[in-house]
Amino acid sequence: MRVAPVTTPGITDRYLADKIYGFPVGPAILMASVGNSSSRPQDYASDFDHDFETATPYYYAVDLQTWNIKAELTTSAQAALYRFTFPASAHAHLALSMKDDSELAVLSSTAIQGSEKIVGPVGELSGAAGETREYFYVKFSKPVRAYMTWQGDDLSLVEKRVGNQIGFVTDTATNGGEQIEVRVGISYISAEQARRNLEREIPEWDFDQVKAKTQAVWNSALGKIDVTGGSEQQRTIFYTALYRSLGRMTDITEDGRYYSGYDHAVHNAEGHDFYIDDGIWDTYRSLHPLQMLLDANGQQDMIRSYLRMYEQSGWLPSFPSAAGDQSVMIGHHAAALILDAYAKGYRDFDVNVAYAAMRKNATEATMLPWRRGPLTSLDKVYFDKGFFPALAKGESETVPEVTGELRQAASVTLESSYDDWCVAQLAKALGKESDATYFTKLAHNYENLFNPNIGFMAPKSTNGEWVADFDPKLGGGQGGRDYFTEVNSWIYTFNVQHDVAGLIRLMGGREPFNTQLDRLFVEQYGTSKFRFLNQFPDATGLVGLYAQGNEPSFHIPYLYDFSGQPWKTQQRVRQLMDVWYGDGPLGIPGDDDGGETSSWYVLSAIGFYPVCPGSPVYEIGSPIFAKSVIRLGNGKEFTILANRVSRQNKYIQSAQLNGKPLNRPWFQQSDISNGGTLVLEMTDRPNTHWGSGPEDVPPSMSNQAK
Repeated sequence: MRVAPVTTPGITDRYLADKIYGFPVGPAILMASVGNSSSRPQDYASDFDHDFETATPYYYAVDLQTWNIKAELTTSAQAALYRFTFPASAHAHLALSMKDDSELAVLSSTAIQGSEKIVGPVGELSGAAGETREYFYVKFSKPVRAYMTWQGDDLSLVEKRVGNQIGFVTDTATNGGEQIEVRVGISYISAEQARRNLEREIPEWDFDQVKAKTQAVWNSALGKIDVTGGSEQQRTIFYTALYRSLGRMTDITEDGRYYSGYDHAVHNAEGHDFYIDDGIWDTYRSLHPLQMLLDANGQQDMIRSYLRMYEQSGWLPSFPSAAGDQSVMIGHHAAALILDAYAKGYRDFDVNVAYAAMRKNATEATMLPWRRGPLTSLDKVYFDKGFFPALAKGESETVPEVTGELRQAASVTLESSYDDWCVAQLAKALGKESDATYFTKLAHNYENLFNPNIGFMAPKSTNGEWVADFDPKLGGGQGGRDYFTEVNSWIYTFNVQHDVAGLIRLMGGREPFNTQLDRLFVEQYGTSKFRFLNQFPDATGLVGLYAQGNEPSFHIPYLYDFSGQPWKTQQRVRQLMDVWYGDGPLGIPGDDDGGETSSWYVLSAIGFYPVCPGSPVYEIGSPIFAKSVIRLGNGKEFTILANRVSRQNKYIQSAQLNGKPLNRPWFQQSDISNGGTLVLEMTDRPNTHWGSGPEDVPPSMSNQAK
């Protein structure tokens, strides 16, 4: 159950919207008002002011100023409880509005139910054809003595409505201060199941009790990391970021059953919850690794869910939703999620099925952006020549499968190389040596795009020639989409997470690598500001050309740990946290993407980050808290102590891990899986010797930097 105010349609900066249109009832919108009845949802909308609003993880309240009504809400997992305090009025309303392909039925003077079709994905890898619906069941605390329903402009006394733009509205007199409550249950299975979910979770009219229970749930979840020190603002930002990092994936198990949009059937959960609602292009980077630390059992159920989707549809999804896989972004990064769990010792899922799923996607599903389908002629170039081809300069598109998101060819090559490394690692672990050799070769495909003449990753056309007149900064058109995904080559040149050592070698060694990395954080637009930001609107949170608001950047500040200058990682991550995260409405540097942008902050604030999910390693940055205690899912605790840490004392002088000196800027999952303590001695001057030797670097696919 997700609830938040539904604001004026069309205003995408919703915090700045002028009106509240209502609150979620599954697929429907519930609103309270006084005045005339109407069949138009906008007639029930109300002005509001954030200064008269309370928003917490467990309780929300706002003044509906147009109607002088106070609205309050709290939730459980699959139900919600609303409380509206009305003024004196001869015509007080509770209105429920729905959009297209909807059903609504008035059951009694205190209950209604309904459903709405969820528009599913379209494509060859979307699963079996079928309809997905979201259902709701609503109970009112007081009998409805007068009501009407509507469809379009028809507002009349009809008990059932089916179709588009339908709704329900009560009409009653209220005394000043009179409260009416509404309990709501939701389901993907049926309206009857929605009723059962409501009666299981919120069986009674006790708003304060439900609120207290939900507060306890969130305190327990947020209490899995306990921080000491820092400023009040930093702690506020931290726990807000942690809250935002725990909202995905979504458990849709209902009384031991779940509805799958992959075969459009209801299944028994068999003791393992079923999760949907992920954007793995974003979340594999740090959100899933963070959740793995806090709740490995939940992560394994998420992997089981991915595998159920594979078994039900024949393909491993990338953006699973209630209605099937969404054709979004690039890569088959579920491979990273699966390998990361396996490499960290969490294997409560069918590893052989997981490998088969990873292998099938890697060899039979297209890599084209925003596309689900079988291999195309472009994919075959990747396998045969070692790169995904771009259009040559002046060449027109002839491959019909290419969408309006274009080819994004260089990004596809780089991210597919990483995915292939993930498949290779699991193949090796399972003793599949020929597969391991084959996919390891593909994992080196990134090397084919490094153009030593310009020092950047660059696109190649089908004939293997470099695309003429390529500009690493401004090349690729809108969003760089001819060659890259949302950002440019300045960022994607560093997107070799699985083989940083190999990338350093390609770039000529540590010194030129560090020079280029330094330049990234100070390089300017190369054109007017409005032209650059118009071309790359997703490149937000800029520091030079580094974009903290976009996921391909997230691991880059930690690459100094691989190149002998970890003190620069320490300085950069502090700068990024200080500049681009706040405790106000502009507190996040870009799209949060299901909590991924927030999860970067959570991990960086406590002092480490996983550059390469799938490798059971964490690279060390610079914590902002004197003490951070992570309560691992197995009951153990991992503590990070940053002695004398402050705004200026951001540099690591020395370190100890579990009582032994740590002279490298990284540690392994095995070092912390049974609990432990990392002690960092912090100073205001860089220690250019700590963690800087060639023997101190984190592992990569290549043995070491040369």
